[in-house]
Formats: sequence, structure tokens, C-alpha cells
Amino acid sequence: MSSMQFQFNSDSSVMGTENVAERIEAAVRHKIARFEDRLTRVEVHVSDENARKGGDDDKHCTIEARPRGGKPIGVTGKASDVDSAARIAANTLAQRLERIFGKGEKHKHDERPDKVM
Repeated sequence: MSSMQFQFNSDSSVMGTENVAERIEAAVRHKIARFEDRLTRVEVHVSDENARKGGDDDKHCTIEARPRGGKPIGVTGKASDVDSAARIAANTLAQRLERIFGKGEKHKHDERPDKVM
């Protein structure tokens, strides 16, 4: 069982849909499940950029993940609905985590300390 904290925030304009927080938490947790034991906290914030105007790609989902003993990683997804924005952000986060954590596992024999990003 992981001790990763999950926090969901949204601005009032997004809270139209029922159980949006549960849906998005489930989707994000599913995407990053294999990294959960290495993260201390994940924070999700969804917002509607054009709340009153309407328009495409105005829903934003920002996810910040905090690796144990590392710097926070932030990603943002934009789409016309919050679930899609969250899915895009979660995909991007999973790729970033894969690059960060995956490197250590796959290339242990070939670490180059001079290549610090």
C-alpha cells in the first residue's frame, strides 16, 4: 500500500459534472500506478480558462508530482473537457516519470554523471 497523498483542486466553474474529482483521481492514479511508491504527493488542479466565454481547449489540468527526495514535476493538459485535459496531463506525467525513474533501472551500467539535466 502506497502512502502517496492525492489532492484535487478545481475552480468553481469546473464543478458542473458529478464526481469529477473521483473520476480524475482514478484516471491519474491508474496512469502513474507503477510510480506511486516513489512519489510522496500528487496534486491535481483543474480550471476553466474561459469559464463564461466558452471555446475550445479551455479546460486546463495541471498535475504536480513530488518524487521522494526529488524536485516536483509539473505538467499541464488542455482540452475541451476536464476529463480529456486530465488524461493528457496524466499521460505526459507518466512519460516524464518514466524518463526520470526508468533511466535508473534500465541503464544502471551506463550512468554518466556529466549528463546531469
